[in-house]
Amino acid sequence: MKARKSSLSRYVLLFFTAALLIGAYFAWRPLKAIYFSGVPAQLENKYVCIPTGSTFDQVVAILRSGGFIRDEADFRWLAEKMNYKKDIMRAGRFEVRPGWTNRQLIQHLRTGEQAPVKVILNNERLPEDVASKVSQFIEADSLSLIRTFSDQAFLDEIGYTYETLIAAFIPNTYEMYWNTDARAFVKRMLKEHDAFWNKNNRHLKARNLGLSETEVYVLASIVERETNDNGEKPVIAGVYLNRLRIGMKLQADPTSVFATRDFTTRRVTEYHTTYDSPYNTYVYKGLPPGPISMASITSIDAVLNPQKHDYLYFCARPDESGTHVFAETFAAHKVNADRFQTYVRQRRN
Repeated sequence: MKARKSSLSRYVLLFFTAALLIGAYFAWRPLKAIYFSGVPAQLENKYVCIPTGSTFDQVVAILRSGGFIRDEADFRWLAEKMNYKKDIMRAGRFEVRPGWTNRQLIQHLRTGEQAPVKVILNNERLPEDVASKVSQFIEADSLSLIRTFSDQAFLDEIGYTYETLIAAFIPNTYEMYWNTDARAFVKRMLKEHDAFWNKNNRHLKARNLGLSETEVYVLASIVERETNDNGEKPVIAGVYLNRLRIGMKLQADPTSVFATRDFTTRRVTEYHTTYDSPYNTYVYKGLPPGPISMASITSIDAVLNPQKHDYLYFCARPDESGTHVFAETFAAHKVNADRFQTYVRQRRN
């Protein structure tokens, strides 16, 4: 009898032990998934980018491959419990903190602030160059940007052409969300463009010159490519404005280079200056149909605040400064040009 009772007691003990272990197992998983660290203590990259239109499985794959989660099963279990799993997941670029719990990670991906990116624009020449540069910073790829830049209906809507669109882009560093699409990027640039022109009486200064904002930008793009010396930009702007006033061809070397797309040339030749293109100001009077590159703020302001003088000509200074000498007459200019050519020949010998 005692043996039976002892055996029964052992069975009861084993049953309760097993039940306790099973209960502990099922209790441990949610505890671990919710309260213990789900993100590794060391991250190679603390930013995760979730593309627009991603599914839940794609998000999990991104987190797993990026090393953002320790245990995929725990993450999946809690994501369903927290109703994070959707048909289409929230897109964006998010900063992930090392050592976060799965709960903290899910909350941040679901409702947390995005980590913005800094889009840097400086001296790109062509719309496709802008597209290539911008696609390094935001989700929109270069192809979608180029298509938007070429979408005539969209360009009509915003008041630009493919040739003048570059004038909408003011070189600067802009903070925006990574999942910005192509149209949103252009509209953001238009907003920044308007903010720029609304400062420092720029609208009034352009009107006083008899130029539109785009025309100012076109001329500024030529000044931009003529010199790297900010101090002489207002002088060069004054030369070109003087030429425009008297109906003289601008004869700007950078426009002939742009017309031929021979951007690697170190010397402008007859091939460049005679090339038939509306961009070539050696061939056609007036401003080209659009900018020949992005123009820096200093170049735009140089056109809006030109130095007043009677110069009509300029050429490179015969030294290593990269600056120019200016002249009022062609005879004086010829003397300056001869001096520079002599300097070049002497350097070759």
